Amino acid sequence: MHIHLPEDIVQLRDTVRRFVDTEVEPRAAEIDRTNTIPTGIFDTARELGLFGLSIPEEFGGLGECELASCVALETLSRGPGGVTFYVAPNAPAAAIRHAGTPKQKADYLEPLAEGRKFAAFCLTEEGAGSDAAGIRTRAVKRGDTWVINGTKMWVSRAADAEVFLVSAVTDPERKPKPGITIFLIGRRPGLSTGAPDVQMGGRGSGSAEVRFEDVEAGEDEILGELHDGFGGLKFVLGRARLWAAARAVGVIGKAAELSIDHSRTRRQFGQPIGEFQMVKEKIANMVADLYAARLQLYQAASLFDQGIDAAQEAAYAKLFASEAAGRATDACVQIHGAMGVAVGFAAERLYRDCRSYRILDGTSDIQRLMIASRVQKRGLGESIAPGGVA
Repeated sequence: MHIHLPEDIVQLRDTVRRFVDTEVEPRAAEIDRTNTIPTGIFDTARELGLFGLSIPEEFGGLGECELASCVALETLSRGPGGVTFYVAPNAPAAAIRHAGTPKQKADYLEPLAEGRKFAAFCLTEEGAGSDAAGIRTRAVKRGDTWVINGTKMWVSRAADAEVFLVSAVTDPERKPKPGITIFLIGRRPGLSTGAPDVQMGGRGSGSAEVRFEDVEAGEDEILGELHDGFGGLKFVLGRARLWAAARAVGVIGKAAELSIDHSRTRRQFGQPIGEFQMVKEKIANMVADLYAARLQLYQAASLFDQGIDAAQEAAYAKLFASEAAGRATDACVQIHGAMGVAVGFAAERLYRDCRSYRILDGTSDIQRLMIASRVQKRGLGESIAPGGVA
């Protein structure tokens, strides 16, 4: 399968590459050390319009082309992983554009597209990660107001967010699963965020705990359907997996580049290490994985752009790319030797950054369960149809 990138997407890719190489990568060590992203990076991203990825043009975005968003995000992922959680298509904007009322779209999408505000999706809790229906956060109706209480964890961008999407149980008696509603609210009394989480990789992602203590929300702040918030978010979850795959593909590409360059310049036993068979094998495996992962990513994105529900293809892409990124960065570290585990070098940072990609937006184990269940139910022919449309 050949996917031709239109000229406008090629130009976007080149713009993002210059942004990463000149603005982001030189600050990588600082971002990793301080766990924050310098404001100058955000300023340049605003000038380039990069906060508008996957947001409709009518709201100041770059448009809803998923292929363009994935190419941009793949290129952004050449640099520090934390930046891609801000300057990237994200689930809150996708949820608002898909399930929001006209007023919610008008109020929130333009400031998000311009990077004037950041949004955080509050889903995960201490006892509810993959089991999204097992949340304990509650919203109780009091008159015309909903009162939210609970705590969310590992919320990307929470440290800087002014807009929050929060999942809460609103009908605990509903069967077979409790009724869950998504609320779209701004910062207000009772809503607080903890100090930024310090994680293995992805430093600067703004991940933090979010606490809700008697936070009030109006009926007009419900996003989507009452008691059926997740039903309306299938649109978002498929794209979140797609974007996770794009991050991983970017890491594979960067790991391959670093490895190829090092294999040419590093000499041992009187010759470049790239002449040794085991180094060649590692590089060949990386490049083959990059080719396969990128094809899966671009295919799934193209299907979404055709109006086809490609959630299954996104799951394939996310599983393969995130696992391949782990293999690629491990090989990259091995090729670099002691330099590969030295703090401050790109190989070591990539290794840490991509480890979470097998966990975020649906773990590899969850992806495998979903894929296998579908194949067992529908058969291989319907799950991987000719032309790639499942």
